[in-house]
Parts: sequence; C-alpha cells; structure tokens
Amino acid sequence: MKIKEKHIQISLVIITLMMTILRFLLNEKGRVSPDSIRYMRFAHVLPVIDNTVTPLGYPLSIKFFTYFGLDEFWSSKVVGIAAFLFMVTFAWKKNFYLKETIVISALFSFVSIYSFTMSESLILPFVFLFLYTAHLIISGQLKKWKGLFYLSLSLIVLYNIRYSALFIIGGTGLFGLIRWKKNYAPVFIFSSAIGVLFIIAYKFLFLDYFNENYIQQALEMGLHPTSQLLVELFQGLTVTFNPFIHMASPGGGLINYAIYGLGFINILIILFLFTKNKLSESDQFFITIGISGTVCSYFVQYFYPVNPLDYRLLAPFSFPIWLVYFKMLFNIFNWKVYAIGALSLISGVLFTWLSKGNYLENRKSIQQFLTSENMSDIPIKFYLETTEDLEKIQVAELISTVNPQISLTFKPKDTLQKTTLTRYKVLQKIIIDKNKYQ
Repeated sequence: MKIKEKHIQISLVIITLMMTILRFLLNEKGRVSPDSIRYMRFAHVLPVIDNTVTPLGYPLSIKFFTYFGLDEFWSSKVVGIAAFLFMVTFAWKKNFYLKETIVISALFSFVSIYSFTMSESLILPFVFLFLYTAHLIISGQLKKWKGLFYLSLSLIVLYNIRYSALFIIGGTGLFGLIRWKKNYAPVFIFSSAIGVLFIIAYKFLFLDYFNENYIQQALEMGLHPTSQLLVELFQGLTVTFNPFIHMASPGGGLINYAIYGLGFINILIILFLFTKNKLSESDQFFITIGISGTVCSYFVQYFYPVNPLDYRLLAPFSFPIWLVYFKMLFNIFNWKVYAIGALSLISGVLFTWLSKGNYLENRKSIQQFLTSENMSDIPIKFYLETTEDLEKIQVAELISTVNPQISLTFKPKDTLQKTTLTRYKVLQKIIIDKNKYQ
C-alpha cells in the first residue's frame, strides 16, 4: 500500500504541475489581473520604488528570475510553480503534512493561485514555513530564543509579501494570550509584538518616505453596507471551501446554488470534524490563524478598499484549515482522500477547456502590435474610464505581459499622446482570441 500511495502522490504532483501550466496557457491573457500590471511594472523598475500599494516581496521575487533571461510575465509564472514545488519538497523532506499538502495543491482553487500573477502564489510557501516553525515551538523542538527569532522572522517576511499578514501577526499574539499558561506562550506573544514593531517601523521608514499620504489615501470609512458584506462573506467562504469549483457564475442561476451549496456542506463537515475530534495544540494554532485571518479580512472591508472576499484573498487563511481538515480525513478514510484531489483536477480540466483562450497566440499579436508602434520597450499608458470596465482593461492586462512598463490613466486628455493606447486603437489592428465564458 505504501508503494501504491507513493505512486498516487507522484502522479498527483505531476498532474498538478501540468495543470498549473495549462491554466495560464489556456487563458486569453495568461492569468493576470489589474493588480498584476502593478506587480510586473514594479518588478521591471526595481530598485526604483514604483508604488507603496504592495510590499516589495513579490516584485522582488519576479525581479530575481528576470536575471535568468526571463521577462516579468514568465518570471511570475516560475514563482508560482516554484512555490508549489517547494511546498511539496519541504513537506516531503520534513515529513510535515505531505499527504495533505499534495491534495490541497491539487485542488483547482490552489492550481489557479499557483498559475496567477499575484502575490498569493508567493505567500503560501512562507505561510507553510511559518506553520512549521510554530509547530516546532509548540512541540518543544525549537527552544525559546531560537523559536522567538525564527517565528518573528517568519512574520516579518510574510508582511513583506502581503499586508494582510498583519492578521497572521495578530492571530499569533492571540494564540499566545489564549495559551498563556503554556511555556511556549511568551514566544508567540513576543513574536507578535516584534511583528507589530516592524509594521510601525515600516510605516515611518518606508511608507511615509515614499508616500506620506498613503494611510490617509487608503483608509475610507463606510465603503460597503453590512448587508452587502455579509452576503459576500458567505459567497466567499463557500467558494473558498468548495473543493471542486472556486468561482460562481457572474450571471447567477441555478449553477450558483450548487456551487455555494457544496461549499456550505463542506464547511459544515469541517465544523463537525473539528468539534468531534480531539485537536492537537498545533491544530488549534492552525485553526486560530485561519479563523482570525478570515474575521479580520471581513472587518477590514469597512474602511479599506479590497475586492470581495474569495478563494484567492482567503488562501493564506484557508490553507491552515485545509491542512487540519485533510489530516482528519486521512485518519478516517486513509488513501481514498487522494480522490478529492483527483476529482478537483478533473473539474479543473473541464473548466479550463470550456473557458479556454489562447494566450500564446494573443501574446504574439500584442508583440507584433507593440513592435509596429515602436512601443515594445518604452513606458506607455492605457486609457480607461473606470477600472470596472473589465472588457477594456483585459487589453491592458494582455499588453502588460509583453511590456510591463504600462500604467493606467483615467484622464481623457492623455489619449492625445502617442504613447497612450486605448482598446479601440489596439483592436483596430489586431484580433484577440477571447473565450465566451467571461
């Protein structure tokens, strides 16, 4: 059985890797978003600081791989693939949640994250390292001063990849306070305090230096009503914990009832198993991080503009919950749990095929257009009326995969400049292959 299980694991890893690559190649714009434009532009101009909206971690990782001859787009894909392979390799070497990591990575939602040019692909392996460090401290394998150093370092690294790591820092301190009678509690409390001190220093030494008005510009009270946020929370949680389909249909319909319903049933199963089974102290820490991060992600929406909660934004917090959940499932069903990963990959193949585009063909068209316009390697602007105009911004996203020196403008007068593009100017000269399931 062990030999059979090893073959299953190897097969799942190989298929997951192939699916990750196909996920962005069989997409009309290579799995990028408006935020991806900022990341790739930031990476291109480093060491110049392009903006303070995002920490340096992810752009730096993209920049690193450009030194091997790749452009920013392909570098971002290498980051995602490397993140997946690192997690599996680390889990195997340390014998730390290997089975669970393989199945979680095979879930189509995580395949989508690894293939996306977004910082979640980078933060996941560091969340894994953070959880491993915490486990060593709780189990007594990492003593106080070493534990304090490594846990504090983990929190600082996480914050330098995504600002939402602030919630992980808070969850770490909360766990220490809850378990204050344990001998490891001071390590969690003081590590959290060090993380908070780093954030304060980061604010004064980095944010204020490059954009002293960042906090004032970013914070805005009363962005969304509670009625809207609660609905989005339910939808976000149910797609996050749906092991097979992680996106609802924008057009609504009966299909969404099935998608949300399956995710809701899975959440109920998770709650049942967590309450009926004895949780180890490491399990309790993982769940604390997951719940506190999700709760904080919800409440931050009242004064900080973020996209509605979904599988991507919640990935750093859902990941530790998935680990504990799958550990319990393996204890109950043994190797049969691998079927969940296999079925999720199958659903991913069907979804990817139905919604397929041709990124390589589109990239070729964009390259030809930019070359003909002498815009291949110069800073350019792309005019939009609003960022909500998804059809138009897709052209800008596609351009950014070839020339990352693109920025969005909302000023109509900028369209008079030769270096400003519009969707109309581009589509006058080329045809972009688009899927019909937008």
